[in-house]
Amino acid sequence: MDIRKAFLIFAGTVSVGLGVLGMFLPLLPTTVFLLLGAYCYSHSSERFHNWLMNNRWCGSYITNYKSGRGISLRQKFSTIVMLWASIAFSIWMLGAGFWITLMLAAVAIGVSVHILWLKTYFPESERSQTAAVEEPS
Repeated sequence: MDIRKAFLIFAGTVSVGLGVLGMFLPLLPTTVFLLLGAYCYSHSSERFHNWLMNNRWCGSYITNYKSGRGISLRQKFSTIVMLWASIAFSIWMLGAGFWITLMLAAVAIGVSVHILWLKTYFPESERSQTAAVEEPS
């Protein structure tokens, strides 16, 4: 294995790790790191790339985002709920003053708006449920 491939595997692994942490930490992005990990793996290891793209937790997330389909309504909802819960917890734990609270609230609003602006992807199962509800009986 050459040094370039080893470096890309290392960078991809660090990126995926940061992306997973971003699922739980409010100010750490998830999508950027997962996409960077996918890029690094695609240029270094077919095995790692296939593992990431077929991963049950983030594989479809990356695939749908990269293909321009967006993210699911469930992912949007859970991301925004986790974001606001972790921001609120941070404010509470820090005993944050007015300016820090205002800054964290501004970040949460900005990230929430960005997530809401992302295209919403409806998997086939959600589409069929939505269509069944919309059809008059």
